[in-house]
Amino acid sequence: MIVKKIKYGRKFIKEFTKLPSEIKVLAIGKEDIFKKNPLHSSLRLHSLAGKMKGYWSISVTRNYRIILNRQKNGEIYFVSIGTHDVYKSL
Repeated sequence: MIVKKIKYGRKFIKEFTKLPSEIKVLAIGKEDIFKKNPLHSSLRLHSLAGKMKGYWSISVTRNYRIILNRQKNGEIYFVSIGTHDVYKSL
């Protein structure tokens, strides 16, 4: 996976602003790792299945995830961030 640019959806931005500050800091750190090496093992990057096919997930912590969509041109679209309940909200 190549990361040329990351874009942020409205839903992601709204959810991010509501996160606890310590989770925000961790999420920013994970994003930095993702930009440098999207396959870094600490991200636990994996594709999703079922109704979420076409989306990917990055682990921020044991409980928090970033849901993203990969575009063909190398752009990454951060769709959502939150606990495992984030999977239900898409």
